Amino acid sequence: MQKQIANIIAESVAVKNKVLQDEKLLKTVEDIVPLMVGALKNGNRIYFCGNGGSAADAQHLAAEFSGRFYTDREALPAEALHCNTSYLTAVANDYGYDVVYARLIRGIANKGDILVGLSTSGNSENIIKAFEVAREKKVVTIAFTGDSGGKMKPLSDYLINIPSKDTPRIQESHILLGHIICQLVEQEYFKK
Repeated sequence: MQKQIANIIAESVAVKNKVLQDEKLLKTVEDIVPLMVGALKNGNRIYFCGNGGSAADAQHLAAEFSGRFYTDREALPAEALHCNTSYLTAVANDYGYDVVYARLIRGIANKGDILVGLSTSGNSENIIKAFEVAREKKVVTIAFTGDSGGKMKPLSDYLINIPSKDTPRIQESHILLGHIICQLVEQEYFKK
């Protein structure tokens, strides 16, 4: 079993090495930092959405902004859209699960806000619909996906497509890059 554990770790490291070698991907991460800092300084909000493990990652990253990352500081306006289970279950029941995020973005997002969607396939219908509404409302879209970017690719203003087709390895890199973004946004926003 130790050999299997070592192989899984090696696979994770291999994907991260591909990320490290992808200059375009690293440039996208770099470009997102001043975008988020500017949006926050303008009074805008950052919204996160995902399904399953990606919902957990969305909630995790939102908490890094609204709580704290490295420094004791004021909360930044960020939230994961799936945390209100009464809303989520009512809308899924009454209108369908594919519109749970789109309906919320239509109701609460404003021009200049940022919507971060996490989907390892890039094909999550509820996130695609949310990105479509975000486009209408001039909300900036950032997609965290796997290799191809899926159907979210053309709807994304910024695409972080991890060079892998393996869901766990993609999610591990999503958190890595998400943490990097959180750290740098916190650093830049609160710079004295």
